[in-house]
Amino acid sequence: MLRVRNCESGYGKLRVLKGVSLHVGAGEIVTIIGANGAGKTTLLHTIAGILRPRAGEILFNGTNLRGMQAHAVALRGCSLIPEGRRIFGPMTVEENLLIGAHGRLRRRDFAGVNAARTRVYELFPVLHDRRQQLAGTLSGGEQQMLSIGRALMGDPRLIMLDEPSTGLAPLVVKSIFTVLAQLRKSGTTILLIEQNAKAALRIADRGYCMETGVIVLEGSAGDLLNNNDVQRAYLGKEYRSIDER
Repeated sequence: MLRVRNCESGYGKLRVLKGVSLHVGAGEIVTIIGANGAGKTTLLHTIAGILRPRAGEILFNGTNLRGMQAHAVALRGCSLIPEGRRIFGPMTVEENLLIGAHGRLRRRDFAGVNAARTRVYELFPVLHDRRQQLAGTLSGGEQQMLSIGRALMGDPRLIMLDEPSTGLAPLVVKSIFTVLAQLRKSGTTILLIEQNAKAALRIADRGYCMETGVIVLEGSAGDLLNNNDVQRAYLGKEYRSIDER
């Protein structure tokens, strides 16, 4: 579904991504782990069209996304759920969800919008209860649920999540990871960046380790969990799984 080949990207004169290549198959959860500053967010922003790659190609269902603007990438079914949630605080939960359905609304696909909204409320019942509440008054966990729900309103084929557990209580994180596993079972493909490396690898099919803008290791999630180098670098006390906290 997604194939990144020899991608280079950065900010101004700063070269962050240095020939990154990876792929995500349909129906997979693939995680990218690495320390802060490794280039993980830059990679997602480049795929999503927020940053333009300086070299290489980004193929999504056979279409090269290189140079495509962010809104066009999203309309093709590739949605980014950014770190920090970025919900619209002065708007209600329902209004935030409808923003995520702008492509469907533009096509006047009202049945699709209603079906997507029903699905989001089934995944996150608390959002249904709070649907007329201002999004800025939600808890951090509820805002993360809303951010995921807003992305799902566009019926994406691929969702990319940037550190969804940041600042959340362990039980909330566990709930969100459970939903991600459910989404995979229903056919949604997921590319996940997550500091809690062990928790991410436990729901993923495959993973990549990234250091200073380069992919240094890849393999099945099980192989990475059992790799001594990965354990030393990423699976110490800082990366205990949710169940172990």
